Amino acid sequence: MTEVSSLTGRLLVATPALADPNFDRAVVLLLDHDEEGSLGVVLNRPTPVDVGDILEGWADLAGEPGVVFQGGPVSLDSALGVAVIPGGGAVDGAPLGWRRVHGAIGLVDLEAPPELLASALGSLRIFAGYAGWGPGQLEDELVEGAWYVVESEPGDVSSPAPERLWREVLRRQRNELAMVATYADDPSLN
Repeated sequence: MTEVSSLTGRLLVATPALADPNFDRAVVLLLDHDEEGSLGVVLNRPTPVDVGDILEGWADLAGEPGVVFQGGPVSLDSALGVAVIPGGGAVDGAPLGWRRVHGAIGLVDLEAPPELLASALGSLRIFAGYAGWGPGQLEDELVEGAWYVVESEPGDVSSPAPERLWREVLRRQRNELAMVATYADDPSLN
């Protein structure tokens, strides 16, 4: 089996050619990527459901908008918490209930008491479901041109305007991807 170079912590940005409606203009943060498959959350799919309606104790810690995000089409009845710890939570100083994914970004144990993390969190997002790929599946989609792979920034997790995240992530690229940000929502109108 070929070795898989980990993309954990990077963003998958849907190309305009991606036909799957679950991922139209999606920005996916990869939380895990190895030879066994990949798992991520869609950062720009807010739902109308308030965090307090599902996880009352975490509502005050969730960033604006304080709603649950649809993390992807898999296991919509499960919740994942993704949080940024300012300063990246030094190895010996990472708070209980938080596991580093990449840099300052990590997963929150939603079973832990919110008070354990309250003073350490810079931002928190709650996701219902996730995006998942089996072994080699994401690599095949990358070869087909379905995704752009770019570096993440801690602010991507807590963007206050998630509806603009696709364009903002592309616009900050220092190559031809910045031009893709101007791609019309409906290319037939060109």
